[in-house]
Amino acid sequence: MQNGTGTRGRINRNTGEPIGGPQTEDPEALRARTADLPREQREHKLFDAYYRERTPVLEDIEVPVLSRGNWGGIGLHLRGNTEGFMRAGSRQKWLELHGDTHWTEYYTPQGRNLMRRFYDHFLKGEDNGWDRQPRVLLNVRHPNEKFVERGENEWPLARTQWTRNYLDAGADALLPEPGAEASKSFRGFSQGVTFYGAPVRQATEITGPVAAKVFIASSTRDADLFLSLRAYTANGREILFGGFRAERSAGLRLAARLAPQAGCRQEPAVPARHPHDEEQPLAPGEIYELDVEIWPTSIVLPAGARIALTVAGRDYDHQLLARSCPRRRRSTAASARPAAPSTCTTKRRTGRPKSSTAPPRCTPAAGTRRTCCCP
Repeated sequence: MQNGTGTRGRINRNTGEPIGGPQTEDPEALRARTADLPREQREHKLFDAYYRERTPVLEDIEVPVLSRGNWGGIGLHLRGNTEGFMRAGSRQKWLELHGDTHWTEYYTPQGRNLMRRFYDHFLKGEDNGWDRQPRVLLNVRHPNEKFVERGENEWPLARTQWTRNYLDAGADALLPEPGAEASKSFRGFSQGVTFYGAPVRQATEITGPVAAKVFIASSTRDADLFLSLRAYTANGREILFGGFRAERSAGLRLAARLAPQAGCRQEPAVPARHPHDEEQPLAPGEIYELDVEIWPTSIVLPAGARIALTVAGRDYDHQLLARSCPRRRRSTAASARPAAPSTCTTKRRTGRPKSSTAPPRCTPAAGTRRTCCCP
């Protein structure tokens, strides 16, 4: 914790000043006011009063907002950018989404210029054209780290063609119509099972939120479920992108899956949310219906490429060694529990948006069972 370390902390080599500020406090006094976050988080496994009082009411925000996010952002960052933009009460709000690494676009000349124009307009009153800035600025991803900048009026895009695909557990496929009822089993810490869509006939854009419905059973009283939306070239090579995450994923702890009574939102743009305020242990072998939100994405698939959806009990791992970090070897959420086989009776529905210029091909949904979904 930097605050109060003063001269005991690190010194900014550019200014010669302490990075934690000039105030230097007694270590014991500082320690007495320091929260033990790991302990507190262990004591509050569910969303209770501890988290509620620390959760901002985004609708109360009235000041101008510029939300900048990364398509491959770490953990919840991207979701926070889009949610913050959608829910902020301010009438003056903008959203910008880019690629590259987690930090890069905050230090590039174009990134700094964007932020400077925003601050100069609202803090200095400069007439620099910001009032004509598109409310949404997307850097649409193409393979080989190509980005095409495009202004939009809203998020999600109003011209989105929401499309369902269904999981065929018998053929490991994503289909435009439900197939025969079937199931697929996988071990908890394995790479799971992957369902592949048909090759697209022409370049196809997928931009916006994604959601899935799946019916799943576990041999244990709790389990983790990870869904990853992926893309492959015509010759079967996975298409990866720069950033912390190459694909779009979602995770769900099954024992905290309870959906709110009145909170099952019907709009495809707002997938079902789980309050995580109550534990519901699983009955081994019983099938449960789950709505899973997958983080937003923006990619353009070249002709012949295909999308795929991986369902697993551990986080996504492309099995490649990165230059900057070691390969992950275990699930982020389930590392303390033994691997448990799960049976997926596949039905999944996922609405995925796509640009109006692309044919109506969309994100995963699923299934074999016939149910209408709340995503």
